[in-house]
Amino acid sequence: QVQLVESGGGLVQAGGSLTLSCAASGRVLRPDIFGWYRQAPQAPGKQRELVALITSSGSTNYEDSVKGRFTISRDNAKNVANLQMSSLKPEDTAVYYCNYRTTRSTNVYWGQGAQVTVSS
Repeated sequence: QVQLVESGGGLVQAGGSLTLSCAASGRVLRPDIFGWYRQAPQAPGKQRELVALITSSGSTNYEDSVKGRFTISRDNAKNVANLQMSSLKPEDTAVYYCNYRTTRSTNVYWGQGAQVTVSS
């Protein structure tokens, strides 16, 4: 089992910045992938949208709308992944979820979610 604890998030004005962190504990195995997903408040029934992901080797991938504004990073020694968000827009408002999976298992783990609200 892997436990994920998210921190960060909050309320920010458009154009501002926020950083989310996700700390993993338990059965963390390499190689693995941290991901950040989000679910907008106006789409509670829709699937969570992938925002960014990073592998244990450092490869990253971003959703088109956040490229150049968001940066995902990780500290393998601490099993922590961060999502730095800048130039935030009202449409970035959502609950952001940390996601973790390892290539050695089919299990997928989710954090508790962090609310990010961007006011115009």
